[in-house]
Parts: sequence; C-alpha cells; structure tokens
Amino acid sequence: MLTIEKKSLNVGKFVSTEHVDSVIRNYKQERWIQNSERLGKEDSLSAWWSIEELENFLETAKMHGADGVKFYFGAYAKDYAEKPEYAGLQTLAMVATKQKEGAYGTTVNKDVYVNGENGTNILGYNAAQLCPPLCGKTIFDDTDATEIGISIIDRGDAGMVII
Repeated sequence: MLTIEKKSLNVGKFVSTEHVDSVIRNYKQERWIQNSERLGKEDSLSAWWSIEELENFLETAKMHGADGVKFYFGAYAKDYAEKPEYAGLQTLAMVATKQKEGAYGTTVNKDVYVNGENGTNILGYNAAQLCPPLCGKTIFDDTDATEIGISIIDRGDAGMVII
C-alpha cells in the first residue's frame, strides 16, 4: 500500500496581545506617521472583512486549487472615485495562491488565476472597510468599539497625535 504524506503548509502562529500591540505600535512609529504626513491626512491602520466574506473567498480559492493566501499591501489611487474617502489610503488585497516546487528544491507560492467571462484574472479580493476613516464602527451600526494599539505619537513641531 502506498502512503502519501501531506506536507504541512502552516507558517504562522497564534500570538499574544502584547505581540499584536508591539507590531502595531512599531508600524505607527516607523511607517504610519510618514505615510500620513505625505498624504496630508491620516492613512489607514487596518482593513476589515466579515468572517462570511473571508469564508466565501477561501471556499472559492479552494475550488480553484489554492492552498494559501497572500496579503498584498497596496494603496488606492489619489483620485479613487468609487470611494473618495479611501483616495490615497493604503489597503490590503488578498490573492489566492498555490504552493509549487521551484528551482533547486525551493518552494514558491504562485498567484492563482481563473478563467471568467472577461478572460483570465487573478483570484483576488479587496474593498475592505478601512480604519481610518471608518474606525470603531461597522457598516451595520454607529457604535464605537474598543481597539487595540492606542499610541501617543510625538510628531515634533507638528504636535502629538493619539492613534
């Protein structure tokens, strides 16, 4: 009898509140301040999708042979008309991937493309709810929520900001 052993694709791990707070704080101090100053407004700090959307994307990705997802950092165009409040802000785009053996025994995660009505396209997902501008609120209500990662940032001559 032939037994095929499936190689684990797990690369991440669950982390503590302290870890999450630390990487968010580092991002705010090392990247967010400069991004916001360059934009002339606060850049986004997070992107949110519902669990239902994530499950639907993952189900679709699996149907097309994907075994992973890349999260690409991106930015909307400065004249983004579909949601003007998102113009210039950073975002995340999810792309379905399939792990393949590369040259010299390396492993690569290739983006998955699918055939559709409009030709071949990447299997991607975007249009998350960004914070800012939509912090502490969901598209379903107007209640404020407590968020992790509150920081006081000294912007020198530009003053201080709490984010």
